[in-house]
Amino acid sequence: MKLYFATDVHGSEICWKKFINAGKFYQADVLILGGDMTGKAIIPIIAQGKNKYKVTLLDQESILDGQENVNEMVKTIQNRGYYPYVTTPEEVKEISTTPGQSDKVFLVQVINTVQRWMDYADEKLAGTGMRCYVCPGNDDMFEIDDLIKASKHIELVEGKLIHLDEDHEMINSGWTNPTPWDTHREEDDETLLERIEIIASQLQNPRTAIFNLHAPPFGSGLDEAPELTEDLHLANAGQSLVPVGSEAVLKLIKKYKPLLGLFGHIHEGKGIRKYHKTLCINPGSMYEQGILQGALINLKPKKIGTYMLTTG
Repeated sequence: MKLYFATDVHGSEICWKKFINAGKFYQADVLILGGDMTGKAIIPIIAQGKNKYKVTLLDQESILDGQENVNEMVKTIQNRGYYPYVTTPEEVKEISTTPGQSDKVFLVQVINTVQRWMDYADEKLAGTGMRCYVCPGNDDMFEIDDLIKASKHIELVEGKLIHLDEDHEMINSGWTNPTPWDTHREEDDETLLERIEIIASQLQNPRTAIFNLHAPPFGSGLDEAPELTEDLHLANAGQSLVPVGSEAVLKLIKKYKPLLGLFGHIHEGKGIRKYHKTLCINPGSMYEQGILQGALINLKPKKIGTYMLTTG
């Protein structure tokens, strides 16, 4: 059985499409998305008079002339993982002065995008027999879960144990240990340990299991992120890296010694490590560049065959 694993697409339209099409491209049997599906910000495209619009993307302001250029900018913004929002100066003022309105607009964009992604996946995966498992991550709102559940060809696996075949089980959770940003699905390591232990304790054969957990184990080398100051700026010009993974996940890896660990969350943590008898993989993320980083793994009965990191 061949698995294709990717994670942290963060709203990038092109990365999602690449993920869904990766099964056919790599001749995989199973697709697994490890978390953080959604984007982080809206980019307004503001009307400036007849057929002219203003947009600021990555600190660069542009004036767009005509609908065709607006459409192209919409695609560019979507592929970078943001949500384009065509609007007027009056609406921008209303949103900025009405408490909670920006959150409502953001949620609508997230929901619309995830629904579009589910429709795309259902179209592309229909008739292929390919299985696709998705586990939202700490950055993902709970409102997207029902949209995933309604998909015909994608299975929401948060908190579940999945039998991949007669030899391999997979446990899944997108929750993480605390971050500086107080995201949707994060909790202290003690609580996280209890959450994952509930699933792991159901395993019939932990040594041939796969742990699909968004947070990498602490100190594994797959959890090193740029050190931040107290006001969340980069320390030492971003040159210092510190481990920020989960102690809970580390304890579970040591206890159960699964065959394979699939992790994400730390975009800079790309790599493969043999850790406490478990092959641990974090494919990393370059979603803003529209590059999908992944891992292709051949599973054999009771062991791992070939494996490799992919970029495309």
